[in-house]
Parts: sequence; structure tokens; C-alpha cells
Amino acid sequence: MHDFLLRERQGVISERLRLNGRVLAAELALEFGVSEDTVRRDLREMAAAGLCERVYGGALPVAPAHGSLTQRIGLAAERKQALARAAAKQITAGLTVFFDAGSTNLAIANALPAELELTAATNAPAIAAVLIDKPAVNVILIGGMVDRQTGGALGAKALRDMEQISPDLCILGACGVDLEAGITAFGFEDAEFKRFATSKSRRVLVAVTSEKFGTAAPHSILPMAHCECLVVEHDADPAVLAAYRARGCRTVTAEQTN
Repeated sequence: MHDFLLRERQGVISERLRLNGRVLAAELALEFGVSEDTVRRDLREMAAAGLCERVYGGALPVAPAHGSLTQRIGLAAERKQALARAAAKQITAGLTVFFDAGSTNLAIANALPAELELTAATNAPAIAAVLIDKPAVNVILIGGMVDRQTGGALGAKALRDMEQISPDLCILGACGVDLEAGITAFGFEDAEFKRFATSKSRRVLVAVTSEKFGTAAPHSILPMAHCECLVVEHDADPAVLAAYRARGCRTVTAEQTN
């Protein structure tokens, strides 16, 4: 009987996550008539099975994972290009900009005007290849072992290279974005490098597709209050965006794609 009740509770939790985008342990405990410890155990088991991501006080849906950088480039390409055009307008001449690895950030690099003068650093060879074709951009390539999943160099060498740079702006890649969980990533070393890159940067910009909103990955990068600009798709919920702005995060909405 206990196993049946456990499965039943977890089924309800999964459905609530799908419908509401978040569950709170205290509310679930009242609804199920069990202790919060019991609900927290349920959530731990579900997180271990990859069914949710534990956060303080409850759980969030797991951030979408789409494979390697090469595979992600072709996904939602038009939507990413719309985000990229909006994000590129936030980059002004004379800045030193760090481009974190990621398919949306690759689109931002492509969207930069050819005549825009700036210094660009990146740990992603694919982004460096795009930037090197823009004659007004000076390119710094951060080296080390390239992780195929993220498409960027990670580890000790990349951290040492990043130590030498103090960007005006960090274009940060994100796996999950949530008001409470902040910006998160799947990989431990990827998150470590991203945290260091943001700590070296004066401002942080994140461009995010809608399915990443209200989700979390296992490793924390940055609280939303430390993200200066969030670039979102045209259909982002205005009430949700207002909550991000209340945390001090400026929002920019991309144009609708055809």
C-alpha cells in the first residue's frame, strides 16, 4: 500500500509541475496529509530519477537538454535569431565582450554588425570562427580542452585564460532560468567556468528561449539580481517579466518571428 501511495503522490507532483511550473513541499504535505519530510523524500527520489530539480522549499521542472552544441544549433533557429538580433542591439562599440559557449550566443555573434568595433573573448571555437570574419572585432580565444557537449573550453586552462580578462559585458549561456533558482547549468565544470566568467564581468546578459523559463539544472551560476539584462522571446508573459524586473533584471523582448 505504501508503494502505491508513493507512486500516486509522485504522479500528482509530476502533473503539478507540468501545469504550474513549480511545487512547494509545504503545500504538497498539507494536500497529501503527510509530513514535509515525506514530501522532501519524494522530491529527492524524483530528482534522482531526473523527473524534477530540487530547489529550496520545493521543486522545478528539469531544464530542457538538447544534446551537443552541433545538435542544438539547428533547434529553434528562427527563434534564436530573433533573440540574437535583440541582444546584438545591447552591444555597443568599444566594449570588451565575453561570449560564453552556446547556440543562442553563436547566433548573437552572427548578428553583430560587421562594422561594430569591439574586443570579443570566447571559449567557444565556433563563436571565434564567426567573430574572426568580422573585420572590426578583435578576437581573444580562451583555450583548453573543448567539451563537446557545451562546445566550449572548460577546466583549469580556460579559467587561467579568463583570469586575464575583465569584460564590460558577459553574454552568458543558460540551461535553466528561474526567478528563485536563478541561472543554472547541467555540467559541473561548465557552471564553474560560467560563475568565474560572470565574476570577472561588469555586466551580464542572458538571451533565453521560452522553454527554459521556470526550469532549473543541477548547478547554480548566478542569482537573477546579478543578471543586468534578460533578452526574451516575443510571447514571454508580461507578469513574469515584471517579477524579473522587480529583482533588478532589465528585460528586452525580441520581435515575433514569421
